[in-house]
Amino acid sequence: MLALLLPAGWVTANTETKDTTSADNSQQGYERQVRVNDFINELVKDHEFDPEALQGLLTKAETKQSILDAISRPAERRLTWKEYSKIFLTSKRTHQGVQFMRKHRALLERAEMKYGVDKEVIVAIIGVETFYGRITGSYRVMDALSTLGFDYPPRAEFFRKQLKEFLILAREEGIDPFSLKGSYAGAMGMPQFIPSSFRAYAVDFDGDNKRNIWDNPADVIGSVANYFKVHGWEKNQPVVMKAKAEGEAYKEVLNKSLKPEHTVSQLAQLGFTSLQKTDYKGMANAIKLEGARGTEHWLGLNNFYVITRYNHSRLYAMAVHQLSQAIKKADQQE
Repeated sequence: MLALLLPAGWVTANTETKDTTSADNSQQGYERQVRVNDFINELVKDHEFDPEALQGLLTKAETKQSILDAISRPAERRLTWKEYSKIFLTSKRTHQGVQFMRKHRALLERAEMKYGVDKEVIVAIIGVETFYGRITGSYRVMDALSTLGFDYPPRAEFFRKQLKEFLILAREEGIDPFSLKGSYAGAMGMPQFIPSSFRAYAVDFDGDNKRNIWDNPADVIGSVANYFKVHGWEKNQPVVMKAKAEGEAYKEVLNKSLKPEHTVSQLAQLGFTSLQKTDYKGMANAIKLEGARGTEHWLGLNNFYVITRYNHSRLYAMAVHQLSQAIKKADQQE
């Protein structure tokens, strides 16, 4: 009866829109199934998966609109270091880091000795990523990766690769793929490894023949340490050095690259100079951050770059570094 009270043109236009939408949905459904079939064929051919079992897994996986909403949400305005640091450099996160370090000191010292990675850095990574395992994500990894791999065109190829890696790791580890949870983007466990990182860097650090980064602190600690070792961490070496900037020449290289590309002396010639005497022979880059007390200038060294291999962000790397130093200092004082 409602339709009789509305202009005829509205009824016709609305009906046509529904028909078009239905056709679009049908086409999208067909294209999605083609992608699923191609994915199955690839895993069957290259990794000897059973096609029927694989089809069953993918059919069981749920497409989550909340995942698509989360990844498609417009990026928030770019945070300054002043704003970003307030999130991660808190007394609570530092205190919990000290507690984590003391509880697992033997494991951390063993990892430090085996992999050559400073124990406070291992702790800080876990602290920044998941607040020492408290916030690890509530989505089934299978749902997250299948949703993004088949229903999110901008990065579908990347997430299909991660779905492939995830299915392989589940088979390798003898794990039900639907039992594992993580972030909306498929990052897993206390260190938030994506599946390809798990397969490449996760280790069994307690000898139980499992690589458990979800609730086994030994494997978490060993895996983070191994990740940093492989990416070139230098134990007992500085991460950053405070600097001063003079003139204009240094601006050509300021915040240009995460990877160190100049020697300390080359940067000094451009007017970007360390505030401390140093005989550091490695490469560095020029960093400018807007902090709580104004503009900060830093020399980012090799270890700073290694932290950015975990997350490609200067703010992230600085947060990990400064949290690690706060934890180390508090551990020695308390």
